[in-house]
Amino acid sequence: MSKQVKQLDRVIIRFAGDSGDGMQLTGDRFTQESAVFGNDLVTLPNFPAEIRAPQGTIPGVSSFQVHFADHDILTAGDAPDVLVAMNPAALKANLGDLPKGATIIVDTHDFSARNLQKAGYEANPLDSLGDAGSILGEFAVHPIDLTGMTVEAVKEFGLSRKDAARAKNMFALGLLSWMYGRPTEPTEAFLSKRFAKVPDIRDANITAFKSGWNFGETTETFAVQYEVKPAPMAPGTYRNITGNLALAYGLVAAGVQSELPVFLGSYPITPASDILHELSKHKAFGVTTFQAEDEIAGIGSALGAAFAGQLAVTTTSGPGVALKSETIGLAVMTELPLVIVNVQRGGPSTGLPTKTEQADLLQAMFGRNGEAPVPVVAPQSPGDCFDAALEAARIAVTYRTPVFLLSDGYLANGSEPWRIPELSELPVIEPGFAAPREQDDAAFRPYDRDPETLARPWAIPGTPGLEHRIGGLEKGDGHGNISYDPANHDLMVRTRQAKIDRIAESLPPLVVDDPSGEAKVLVIGWGSTYGPIGAGVRRVRKAGFNVAQVHLRHLNPFPKDLGEILKGYDKVLVPEMNLGQLSMLLRAKYLVDAQGYNQVRGLPLKAADLAQAIGELVAQAEGVTVDLTPATEKESAR
Repeated sequence: MSKQVKQLDRVIIRFAGDSGDGMQLTGDRFTQESAVFGNDLVTLPNFPAEIRAPQGTIPGVSSFQVHFADHDILTAGDAPDVLVAMNPAALKANLGDLPKGATIIVDTHDFSARNLQKAGYEANPLDSLGDAGSILGEFAVHPIDLTGMTVEAVKEFGLSRKDAARAKNMFALGLLSWMYGRPTEPTEAFLSKRFAKVPDIRDANITAFKSGWNFGETTETFAVQYEVKPAPMAPGTYRNITGNLALAYGLVAAGVQSELPVFLGSYPITPASDILHELSKHKAFGVTTFQAEDEIAGIGSALGAAFAGQLAVTTTSGPGVALKSETIGLAVMTELPLVIVNVQRGGPSTGLPTKTEQADLLQAMFGRNGEAPVPVVAPQSPGDCFDAALEAARIAVTYRTPVFLLSDGYLANGSEPWRIPELSELPVIEPGFAAPREQDDAAFRPYDRDPETLARPWAIPGTPGLEHRIGGLEKGDGHGNISYDPANHDLMVRTRQAKIDRIAESLPPLVVDDPSGEAKVLVIGWGSTYGPIGAGVRRVRKAGFNVAQVHLRHLNPFPKDLGEILKGYDKVLVPEMNLGQLSMLLRAKYLVDAQGYNQVRGLPLKAADLAQAIGELVAQAEGVTVDLTPATEKESAR
C-alpha cells in the first residue's frame, strides 16, 4: 500500500509513560536516530525524583521530549505535536500541554478501571471519542493496543508475559521511526550490543521494534508518513551530546591543554552524578576519580589535589554547595585553582531533585563567610558545557582561584548536535609552576603576585626551596605567614577581590545580537535560558519588531563592556528560572532598571510566553501595539 509523504520543517514529540516503561531510553534512541539523519535537535528529559515512583500515578510519569527540524532550533519546544502515552496517568499528566490538533498515540492496554482511578479519571476518556464535549475531541487520537501487539509479536522467544510487555517501548519507537522516516540501523545495532548477553531479550526487543515499524507501514490507521529533511550545518564531524557528557569531555580537554592530571573528588548527587561516571572512564587521559563518603570529603580531597599540582574538580548540586562552602572559603584563602561544578536543580533543601532551576547564582556569588570572591561561569547549551568547562579551568589555573561552573538540570540531561572541535581550536592553559630555588636564593615568598593577573605562585610540595606555610588563617602580604594585623587584612581582602576583578581584562567583548541596530529593548540572560530567549526574540522579530539580545557566560566578574551596553537601551528584560537574581546584581552594579521575567516551575521557560513579555516591553518602549501569535500556539523557531 503506497502512503502519502508529507514534508514538515520541524516536529516536537513527547514519549510519556510510567517510570518503568523505558521512556528515557525510547526518547534517547529516537534522538540518536534523528542525529544520524542530520536534523538539528534539542531534547528535554523529565522524570520523577523517586527511584521507583508509585506505578500508574501522575507523580510516577516519566517523559522525554525531542524537537527536531530541518533548520537551526534553540529549544525542546513549548508544546508537543505528538504525544505517545503508555497509560492513563501519562495521558492526563501531559494533555494540558498539547495544542489543538495534536496527535495522540495511546496504548489502550493499561486503561483498566484501577489505572483510570489512579490517574484521577472517573470514566475512560477513550470511550467517549467522537462524542460532543469529549476531553480528547480537539486532538487526533489513535488508540492502539501497543502492549498486546508487542506480546504477540515476541511470543516465539518464550518470555514471560511481564518480560514480553516490557518491549512495548520498542514497538512504539518502531512506529514513530516509521512515521518520521528515521533510520533504523542505529537502534538495531544498539539493541544487539546492549542485550548481547541475553539473546532472547535482545531478539524480542529487535522484533518489537521491527513490528512497530511494520505496523505503521501496513495499517490504515496512519495514512501519512512525514519527512523532516536534514538541517544545514557548518562542515565538521558531529555527534549528539548531553550537557553532562560535554562538561566531562571539557574537563578532560582542560587536562590535556594544561598538561595537568585531572582529579575529581565528588559525592554522587542528582543531576551531577553522570560527570563522575563519565570521568571514571578516562584514566588513559590521566584522570583520577574519587567517590568520597560525603560532599565535604569530596571537595577536601580536590583541594588537596590542587595543592599537589593537579587540575582539581568537584561536582555537585545546590545542597552539596552548601556543605562545601567552608572549603571553598579555604580555597579562596589559600589561592589554589579548583573547578566547582554546580549542576543546579530545584530547591530549597531537597526540593525538586530531577527538575531544573537556576536559583544558585547568589549562592555562588556570596555563599561563604567573609569577603570570599569566586569567579562564576555558566554554559548556555548542552554542547557549550564543553567550552565552559575549558574556560572555568583556564580561569582557575591562570588566576589561582576556585571557580564556579553553573550548569543546570536542563543542560545536564538535554542534548543537541555538537561539532567536535579540532585540537588547534582549544585554548592552551599554562600552569606556570613556581621554579625550584637554590640554597643561596632569597627566601620563597608564596604570596608575591604576578603583576598582570595578581595570581600568587603555584608551589608544588616537595619542590626544593619552595617550603611555605599554608592554611585558612589570614596571610601576610608577600611572605604568607599568619598575620592578624588589621591593615594587612584590609589589604589582602582588597587584593583578593582585585585579582578576581582582573579576570575581566582577559574576557572578549560581549556579542550583542541587534541586527537592525534600532532596538530599544535588550533581553539579557545567562545559562540555559539562552534557547528560550533566542526563540522568543526570533518570534518578536518575525512579527516585524526590533529587539536586542545578549547572553552572559561570565557572571563574576561581569565583562568590562556590559555597563555601556546596558546604557544603550531604554528597557532591559532579564528572564531567569529564579525570582530575579541576575536582575538584582545588574540593578545593584549598574543602576539600571532591569525588569525580571521569572518562573520557577522546574521546567525551561516557554519561548511563546517569553515572546509575549518581550512584545509588551517593546510596545512600552516604542509606543506601538505589538501583535504576537497567542502563547497557546506552537513555537516557530525560524
